[in-house]
Amino acid sequence: MDKLAIVIVTYKRQAYLEQLLRSVLALTVAPWRVFVVDNEASAETEALVESFRAAAIAGKTATPWPEEDRAFVYAPQQENTGGAGGFHAGMKMAFAAGARWFWLMDDDVELLPDAIEKLQRWTTDHEVIQGSKLDYDGGPFNWQYRFSEALGIYNPIKQTVFTDTSSLPTNAMCFEGGLIKRTVVERIGFPDHRFFIYWDDCVYGYMASKTTDPIAVEDVVLRRTRNIENREMGGIRQLNSTSDITRFYIMRNRGHMARYLQLNGDYRPALFALGTVLSFAKEFLRLGLIDRSHGRSGVKQLVAGWKEARRIMRDPRWEPVTLPGTATSTEAAAPTPGEPSSEPAA
Repeated sequence: MDKLAIVIVTYKRQAYLEQLLRSVLALTVAPWRVFVVDNEASAETEALVESFRAAAIAGKTATPWPEEDRAFVYAPQQENTGGAGGFHAGMKMAFAAGARWFWLMDDDVELLPDAIEKLQRWTTDHEVIQGSKLDYDGGPFNWQYRFSEALGIYNPIKQTVFTDTSSLPTNAMCFEGGLIKRTVVERIGFPDHRFFIYWDDCVYGYMASKTTDPIAVEDVVLRRTRNIENREMGGIRQLNSTSDITRFYIMRNRGHMARYLQLNGDYRPALFALGTVLSFAKEFLRLGLIDRSHGRSGVKQLVAGWKEARRIMRDPRWEPVTLPGTATSTEAAAPTPGEPSSEPAA
């Protein structure tokens, strides 16, 4: 993978970030650059990144790195723009620097030493690759790799189980280990920073699938390092605890999702409305099973997010940031798509 850029977004989690960066130095194939987007703009995080740059220059890596003095790039942000804004900024910076591949990840994971070697074998024929990962306890992490365009939700039936195949076709991405080639970024632009958190990677993968054939592969390349309270569901899936702000964006960002579905002619008002109801029901179940102490505030945020989604779906000024079939340079502006083709149904 020529000029592989690792793009990490972090916010107030220096201990997790340090663990991730240690695993980066232990990679048996060296990346080209590591871009650390700091949504906190913390002096502590900057010093941490500088210490790893010094380690790379001193040769404290599992294998020699190219351009050790520029291997780690610290990118503080003026405000917290969430994961979506962080990946937008990080990919744009890496793109301008000349990156040919973008490997995206949050700060609460660690890489397996041979991760790049495992991914390399898929890069000859594929432009978007999602490696498998382990959960905090070391067990396999299940990712719902199929996005239902009609309902606007992950297909709960499709599970990342590799039986007689080592790869599965997917129409979504996860920014926790997703790998994407520059040629795709040139066609669709950068992730939509307005999502802040949630659905941003799913929609970006969906938009990428309109120009290429993304795959999920069985090769395990990383492990989650943050333990999240959860409840097992059916032996394979689990329902994780989350925050009220996440609940708001889970519902609110369906508005942006609907507009992207409209761009591609995939918006089905009645089915999308059903998907919205199912999303609300899932979050209501989460509140009842795991986040009971947030019951009242959680429902309030779900309703507020739903209302905001409807406003976004009716906004005549809405423009896409990511657009299939549109060549881009270091900017991701796109023309206004016009009014929705049908009445929003959220």
